[in-house]
Amino acid sequence: MKREINKINRIAIAVFTVILSFNINLVNAQNMDNSLSPKQQKIVTIAANTATGNLDILKTELNAGLDAGLTVNQIKEILVQMYAYAGFPRSLQGINTFMSVIEDRKTKGINDPEGPEASPITDTRDKYTRGREVLEKLTLTDQKNISGANAFAPAIDAYLKEHLFADIFERDVLTYLERELATISALAAMTGVDPMLQSHLNIGMNVGLTESQLRQMASIITSSINKQQGDNVSLILDKVVRGRC
Repeated sequence: MKREINKINRIAIAVFTVILSFNINLVNAQNMDNSLSPKQQKIVTIAANTATGNLDILKTELNAGLDAGLTVNQIKEILVQMYAYAGFPRSLQGINTFMSVIEDRKTKGINDPEGPEASPITDTRDKYTRGREVLEKLTLTDQKNISGANAFAPAIDAYLKEHLFADIFERDVLTYLERELATISALAAMTGVDPMLQSHLNIGMNVGLTESQLRQMASIITSSINKQQGDNVSLILDKVVRGRC
């Protein structure tokens, strides 16, 4: 009888161990799924330091981005996109810094993969219509009627839809999620753009970024830019999360 009880106990312990191991693995998988990948983390630091012109730090982060598996063309795409949010001077300085990083790595015998280039656009409709539809996918709202600054200055509406959301966002080197992560990171690093940051935090969640990932992004901004900017992201994200409940 005692031997049978011991056998039952051993079986119970074994079953409990299997269940516990399964639950731990499940939690770990969920945590991994809810975290920014190493590549995504480097998108944050590259975009943020390009937008703020921190070229010494940017050089380090560009190297780290290549080491994390970002292709040359993906990083080029991030740097080019930055001109739409931080201006041509910051974007061009970032591109020049990246050129020096690549040359330095080549002298060390490191040949980084170029990666795919953007596919040709086959949609023959006008760019305004295409850009408007991209914006509708990002915002999940109808963009046929314009208001606010776009209505006050219609040229900016055309530039945003035809160039930013057609010419740039239609390029498939980066996904919408990756482009929004870069955009949010740039805005998070800069001052005086809180309304745009709030808008793009919403868009980021629309395209698949989770609250946990965005809070991780805020933490990266704290360590890579400064605590004030990281805290500001967290405060605005709190508003966004409350508004989506």
